[in-house]
Amino acid sequence: MIKNNKNENTESLILEAAKSIFQTKGMDGARMQEIADQAGINKAMLHYYYRSKQLLFEAVFKNAFSLLAPQLNTVLNDDSSIEEKVRNFSSNYISFIAEHPYLPNFIIQELNRNPDFILKMKESNGFPNLEKFKKQVDVEVANGIIKKIKAEQLFINILALNVFPFIAKPLIQNLIDADESDFQHIIEERKTEVADFIINSIKK
Repeated sequence: MIKNNKNENTESLILEAAKSIFQTKGMDGARMQEIADQAGINKAMLHYYYRSKQLLFEAVFKNAFSLLAPQLNTVLNDDSSIEEKVRNFSSNYISFIAEHPYLPNFIIQELNRNPDFILKMKESNGFPNLEKFKKQVDVEVANGIIKKIKAEQLFINILALNVFPFIAKPLIQNLIDADESDFQHIIEERKTEVADFIINSIKK
């Protein structure tokens, strides 16, 4: 039991160190020695847990995506109305990313670097599925609750309007002349602003 705990602690240290370095330097710029140093272990120990930088990166990426996937699955698969989904996702996602600000840039940067990697992720349990959301949008359109819109377009709108401010934070801050406090205030306002904007655009 003690040995297992020690192994888990060492692996946690490795993943935290790797996350920090991959986040700032990306996959290509990161070095295994640097990760081992930050984790407080030697390189041989690091290779005992992860034989290559690619395997370590995949572990970090999967962990990052596993934090984000439930947020997406909720908006796609719970039984709330489309309006409730939009409001809940905007509020919950923005709160979540405010606590994990590295996630959007990290995920998008590495998907652009290695787009085939998402195919591996798609095979894993918990990967977001759009089918229930599509059916629900079609039903609400047919019932006259929302305007005619493709579910894919609505989902992209929901995702883009919530994700973009975090990805483009430095650009937005400079364009609107906002310091960190101003930006955080704007982000807090977006929990309702985004939801209202989307709902007003699709509501009959």
